[in-house]
Amino acid sequence: MQKSKLPITLLDDFHPTSTGHDILRYLVLPDLLGHNSETLLYFSGRKLARKIEINDINDIYYFFQKINWGNLELVKEKKNELSLLLMSDEIVQRLKSELLTEFNLEAGFLSEAMELVTGRPSECEVNINKRLFQVNFKIIFTD
Repeated sequence: MQKSKLPITLLDDFHPTSTGHDILRYLVLPDLLGHNSETLLYFSGRKLARKIEINDINDIYYFFQKINWGNLELVKEKKNELSLLLMSDEIVQRLKSELLTEFNLEAGFLSEAMELVTGRPSECEVNINKRLFQVNFKIIFTD
C-alpha cells in the first residue's frame, strides 16, 4: 500500500534557509532509519558534537545559530540539571508544519557538547511546547 503524497505547498511550511535540511530530516531520514530513527538521530547528534571543537557554552549557542537549529538559551541551572530553551522563526515554522517534527539530533548534540564542556556525563530530554512554539531541553548530569 502506497502512502499518500504530501502537497508541494508543504514547502511553504518551512523557513527558506532550512527547507532542504527539514525535507531531508523529516521525510527522508525516517524512512531510511526506520523505527530506530529517534535513537539513531540522538546518537548521531552526540557523534557530531565530538567532531566539533567546543570549549564553552557559547560555542554551543554559536553552533546552533550557524546551522539554523535556532537560538538556544540557558533558562535554569541546578546542581545536576540544566534547562535550555530553543526558539526561532525556523522552530515556529517547523512546529506549525503538518509533518511530525522531533529534536533528537539536537538533544544528542547538546548532551555530548555539555559533557565536553563540563567533563560530566550527561543525557538530554526533549519537551516540545507546540502552543508556545518552544523546545525545552533538560540536560541531566548522571554522575
